[in-house]
Amino acid sequence: MSDFGHTDFGLEDLPLRDDLRGQSPYGAPQLTVRAVLNTNENPYPPSPRLAEAIGRAAAEAAAGLNRYPDRDAVDLRRALADHLGHGLDAANVWAANGSNEILQQILQAFGGPDRTAVGFEPSYSMHPIIARGTATGWVSVPRTARFEVDAADAVAAVKEHQPSVVFLTSPNNPTGTALPLETVEAVAAAAPGVVVVDEAYAEFRREGTPSALSLLPIHPNVIVSRTMSKAFALAGARLGYLAAHPAVVDALQLVRLPYHLSAVTQAVARTALEYADELLGAVETLRAERDALVDWLRAHDFEVADSDANFVLFGRLPDRSEVFRKLLEQGVLIREVGPPEWLRVTVGTPEEMALFRDALLTATGRA
Repeated sequence: MSDFGHTDFGLEDLPLRDDLRGQSPYGAPQLTVRAVLNTNENPYPPSPRLAEAIGRAAAEAAAGLNRYPDRDAVDLRRALADHLGHGLDAANVWAANGSNEILQQILQAFGGPDRTAVGFEPSYSMHPIIARGTATGWVSVPRTARFEVDAADAVAAVKEHQPSVVFLTSPNNPTGTALPLETVEAVAAAAPGVVVVDEAYAEFRREGTPSALSLLPIHPNVIVSRTMSKAFALAGARLGYLAAHPAVVDALQLVRLPYHLSAVTQAVARTALEYADELLGAVETLRAERDALVDWLRAHDFEVADSDANFVLFGRLPDRSEVFRKLLEQGVLIREVGPPEWLRVTVGTPEEMALFRDALLTATGRA
């Protein structure tokens, strides 16, 4: 009889890939504290009216759960295209379980052994993790001291490494930095493969900041990735999507698992899109709270990265781990991520931000 609790059996006894040995899984702490400000969620939940509408949609979907869902999620993709505009239709859009699955499918289709992906770091930590999981080589190119992507350096890196996938983020996580379209265009023109512009936080950008969606008719190798987890306040629904040339969507269907997007998820996402104005109603409030937080941090002599997202990267803290711990002791959870001496805080409600400000002053001895 097997002994699943046998203490002498571990990862080292499994035929795990060598490149995965010694690695740690992605994970942000999930703790019950007074202010959860570590995963860039929208702090404002769906209204009771919307929750009821989502419940009805889920109940209708549940009545047919004995059947597989629409394998290609055509109605949802059509609704997402209508939401994005830019002349897109269902053939330009693909959806999956969160933007991470979108990124994974991109690397499954265009990455793999003997292929390379390039990213500009510090940036989203899942990009190299997903690259490793798909056996894709990873090349990290440093950002500038202001956390920007230098267009000339980016083009030079692309020409040197000839990647099949390039990751650009706008706004960037964890720094909040938005990219000029000229930088995306320069990289797209030089890249031999696809250029993924991760716009998970696009809705939080300042008014007038353009999206890479406008480049799709000009650069068919550009892919714009989005999510409903952030501004749409649907992190628990797990719905990510992309817009690209129809040929890219066709390619992703070669690697997607059959029926990967449940009928319930599709129904919830379609319903949320019908309430887009309501769900996105908190964006302006969060932008204002973000800008006020940046001003407050700078007034208290913290260094702050310019942010176009719903979070702020601040420093410099000689012992950031100690500051993180002292904040947590006061019931405030933020994120120890990014370059040394920096911490990232998600913009929450006014009450949560008041807790954060008081706790930070105490944690850094500035109270």
